[in-house]
Amino acid sequence: MRGGTSTGLVIWDRAAPKDVALREELLRHLMGLPLQGTSSDAKQITGLGRGYPTSNKAFFAAFEQKPDGAPRIVSTLAQLAHGKAEVDWSVNCGNMSAALPFWAIDQKFLPRQLDGSGEVEIFNTNTKTVMTGRVALDGDGFAMTEIPGVDGAFPGVDLFIANPVGAKTGKALPTGNVTDKFGAYTVSCVDVAVPMVIARASEFGKTGTEDVKALRGDATFFNALRTLWIEAGLKMGLKGKGGKPMTADELANSETIPKVCIVGPAVNGGNISTRYFTPQEGHATMAVTGGCCLAAACLIPGTVAHELARGLPALGATPSEATVDIENPAGILSATIEGTHAHGETKITRAAYKRSAQILLRGYVPLYRASAALNGALAEIAAAKA
Repeated sequence: MRGGTSTGLVIWDRAAPKDVALREELLRHLMGLPLQGTSSDAKQITGLGRGYPTSNKAFFAAFEQKPDGAPRIVSTLAQLAHGKAEVDWSVNCGNMSAALPFWAIDQKFLPRQLDGSGEVEIFNTNTKTVMTGRVALDGDGFAMTEIPGVDGAFPGVDLFIANPVGAKTGKALPTGNVTDKFGAYTVSCVDVAVPMVIARASEFGKTGTEDVKALRGDATFFNALRTLWIEAGLKMGLKGKGGKPMTADELANSETIPKVCIVGPAVNGGNISTRYFTPQEGHATMAVTGGCCLAAACLIPGTVAHELARGLPALGATPSEATVDIENPAGILSATIEGTHAHGETKITRAAYKRSAQILLRGYVPLYRASAALNGALAEIAAAKA
């Protein structure tokens, strides 16, 4: 299946061995990875993997009903890498998660319409987090959507992140302010789905529409950006492993937090334009969690993003949804924010990003070099199903 801009396998959990070591062996056969150690083969020509992380994923998926009778998909992600026998079980994938509602519908675990809202809960065992997938219909078929990085329109799904506020800091505005001043730069520090520093592109002499590789290669710009995320990260009180506040050196070398982006007015039909950094590298598109954070910032009065965004409805006292179209190097990422604004306070209850998904193939894969233990486990599963 393809989910968003990732591809991989979705395997019915009951069709795979329960033993983790045998599951890992199964994945190496399926994806074309070395059975032990490492290999110089980056093409994975003996399997279904494609040689890079976004296409080296596999979900083990199950379906269950919660105590209240509502349906739930339970997912466990295996992240693989070319040339390595190791399997990473510590992460989830927001892109591939978009495929799971369509897997459940295709396998007849769920009706096409899901429930009255078109929503199904997705629990991820790797991270112990919950998302909600909302599938829309258009007549008798799925509503189609286009997303950056995918050529053409395919069945669409909104993936809602529950309780996204304060993912790392516990607060939507970690510094307590809608804007902060760091040297020559006025920024907004926002933590919705991920902590992010949002800066005006114009204050760097940029527009927010530049080539992202050129920005990363602009030493003057990037050094200023690094200084900014260090100072902002310290004021946000970001914490590293063990729960200790991150130092300036740790922030300078961090590969994950805070995310940082420069924003400018939209120029191609969206609501705002951005260039996004992870922070060490420029992102070729827009990360989905970062998109949710920037979309939320666009709806919080007084933030840098709110000042630059155009054509957006305001949240009111009654809970409502607002969709924010974010222009990025690959096109437009649409994020939906659910929340309220009353008595000067904005409350974000859910954040969603729009993805598309498709089934690429259904079938069976022969295993040519499976161990006796794996063959025996699969034979037991087959006998039980019969």
